[in-house]
Amino acid sequence: MDPSISQSVMHWNKIYSTSIDQYIIGEEPLSIRIQGNPYSVVMRTPGDEIPHVAGFCLGEGIVDKSDDFGSIAFCDGANTNVVAATLKPSRREKIPQILERRGFISQTSCGLCGKEIVKDLYQALQPITDSIKIDIKKGAQLLESLSEQQPIRQKTRAAHAAVLYGSDLKVMSAAEDVGRHNALDKAIGKVFLNGDLEDASFLILSSRVSYELVQKAARARISVIFAKSRPTSLAVALASELNMTLVCDSKDVGLEVFSGAHRLTS
Repeated sequence: MDPSISQSVMHWNKIYSTSIDQYIIGEEPLSIRIQGNPYSVVMRTPGDEIPHVAGFCLGEGIVDKSDDFGSIAFCDGANTNVVAATLKPSRREKIPQILERRGFISQTSCGLCGKEIVKDLYQALQPITDSIKIDIKKGAQLLESLSEQQPIRQKTRAAHAAVLYGSDLKVMSAAEDVGRHNALDKAIGKVFLNGDLEDASFLILSSRVSYELVQKAARARISVIFAKSRPTSLAVALASELNMTLVCDSKDVGLEVFSGAHRLTS
């Protein structure tokens, strides 16, 4: 399904105005239901709904592995805006506080911040101890060529992207969405559902890196993140604490490494 929509717009070229057709990116709500109960509503670009919800559930701590799902499917085959997930009894018993949502606020949704949350995340996430090495020049090349993985952005100029690579730096999954969190959930979810997530090591993001994106990557045990924009201070603090490598494009030439330089080789 093509998530872009053709829209007639007025174009002013500093001399005169004319009507042209332009592509805009689609945006619709996705309702996520867990164990039959409403859990979250996210605004997203239609497409990849099942991987999106799988990645979302991993990031939230609802599941740790794909086998934790009893089922994950559209509530109505004709309605792709509602996805319901059920958990196996053994998993439900481990996370009653999340399922009951007693004062629970999604920690991976846009808008939350604060040192207390990061402190809680330090306790909930384990530092990454892999020995992967990434050639910094190759990483820079992949970051520079990110647009090749963004067909929706090429049409609409309005989509974020997340691309996952294995340690061999071959693409494992790519996803685009109007929301940067959604794009990452989709990219992770695709690999997660295929059972190949343990092979994912390197992530490229089109957006700035906030702590929520670091958390999602950490939950997926992805140790290296390259991004187009600089990270936030909380993202750097969390990545450093979790022994993750965090790199962004430089405004001049080259890259800026904020944490985990030991994984980069030249």
